[in-house]
Amino acid sequence: MPVMEYLERNAKLYPDEVALVELNPDEQDNRRTTWKEYGLIESDRFTPYRREITWSVFDEKANRFANMLIGRGIKKGDKVAILMYNCLEWLPIYFGVLKAGAIAVPFNFRYDAEEILYCVELAEVDMVVFGPAFIGRIEADAEKLSKGRLLIYVGDNCPSFAESYHELVADCSSKNPGLDITEEDFGAIYFSSGTTGFPKAILHKHLSLTQAAEMEQKHHETGREDTFLCIPPLYHTGAKFHWMGSLVAGSKAVLLKGTRPETIIETVSKEKCTIVWLLVPWAQDILDALDRGDMKLEDYELAQWRLMHIGAQPVPPSLIKRWKAYFPDHDYDTNYGLSESTGPGCVHLGMGNIHKVGAIGVPGYRWQCKIVDEAGVEVPDGEVGELCVFGPGVMTCYYNNPEATAETIKDGWLYTGDMARLDEDGFIFLVDRKKDVIVSGGENIYPVQIEDFIRKFDKVKDVAVIGLSDRRLGEKTAAIIEIKDGMECTEQEIEEFCLELPRYKRPKEIIFAEIPRNATGKIEKPRLRKMYGADNLVAKENMA
Repeated sequence: MPVMEYLERNAKLYPDEVALVELNPDEQDNRRTTWKEYGLIESDRFTPYRREITWSVFDEKANRFANMLIGRGIKKGDKVAILMYNCLEWLPIYFGVLKAGAIAVPFNFRYDAEEILYCVELAEVDMVVFGPAFIGRIEADAEKLSKGRLLIYVGDNCPSFAESYHELVADCSSKNPGLDITEEDFGAIYFSSGTTGFPKAILHKHLSLTQAAEMEQKHHETGREDTFLCIPPLYHTGAKFHWMGSLVAGSKAVLLKGTRPETIIETVSKEKCTIVWLLVPWAQDILDALDRGDMKLEDYELAQWRLMHIGAQPVPPSLIKRWKAYFPDHDYDTNYGLSESTGPGCVHLGMGNIHKVGAIGVPGYRWQCKIVDEAGVEVPDGEVGELCVFGPGVMTCYYNNPEATAETIKDGWLYTGDMARLDEDGFIFLVDRKKDVIVSGGENIYPVQIEDFIRKFDKVKDVAVIGLSDRRLGEKTAAIIEIKDGMECTEQEIEEFCLELPRYKRPKEIIFAEIPRNATGKIEKPRLRKMYGADNLVAKENMA
């Protein structure tokens, strides 16, 4: 069934129970909700900004938005872009789009004006819904964006080139519009990360959305008493579909603004969170803060916290070893996926398989996997090939891009572009991105293996390994290393630590610098290759 039916079910069964909480501990609540009402001890600190809605209000808001869309001429199959930071309005708007039979098109909030216009035109968007932080970027191309499209503003002081969301929905019916929508109808367009240029538009049916929601609930056994802490941006498939486990279970979720270790741990404590999805940098920051003594676990109520899971990128086994030292009773899971597979979970480790940390896991609920060579033939266990996945969450196509679709989907299988191997127990280990593999002197070198090794050095906070052009070898390995705060490190220390690596895997160049990561925690290797790549090296040589 379409995921909207879970929302409607929750509104009927649990109308007065809290569905969503929006929390920003760094912003003062002008309404001055008292600390007592928030459930805290009186303090000199300001009151954190906190809002919440029940399941019935959530559903009513979605219905009002759906009816507004229909009233403004949005038809089944039309596209509605959403460009907002996480807030209580985000998910009701998303579900309102689905209830109207339209296609939800979440936008990355890091897009600049040029990228916004590009994605609007690529996806043939009919309406853009945006928040206060994006007024400038929308205004920059308002004339082009408004041609044949509606611009809807969510916030106070609506700009002149847009219409006010709050005014438009105020008088709309809170009843379900009652359209006939099936799992075979198109439901959403997501965008690729754009690592090879401008992003591609990824079209999914409602079937994909339902699959992701039901799979998340099943993988993490989300129940009615759970509270999910959601920190990453909702435009991303990972955040949204991890949250949908709460939708299926009918349980509460907290949308937290802020990633400081103290903010995360305090929220888990105060909101009684039981499931937390972290990105690698945030987990590292929490552990580093605990190591330094900046936080003490005994100062917080954390007994209810049962699961920490990580996705969006390879997870260093050393990180989980450190985590379990502080949180020995936590279940742990890692989830692998792509926007083309409706986000995380087509492969997952599984909460009972912590002995296999380092693997991305086994095929997820209703998924199949295989590892193939360049000819598409499955490779023997233990050999490296390209990971392919098959299941009800595979995208329909890259919208308006049949060539890229044909390269990625073959006989229903999604070719992920990730290099992987299968061990003797059937667990999949991610080796690297196909395009990130370094070929040096005829040897294939997988950066993730080197990164995992270097992260074991106690002075290293983060590391990224890329290939740089080399006249003799073709490519050479370069390690960009970010050192922990307050520590100093030399190239010699890194070189001596790397002596345990085979000679051909040892970094030939070491660069101390900050590691750039995108909003979902992935290392921005294209940016690093541009910063330190061949053109840069040639320029340096010419200056010498």
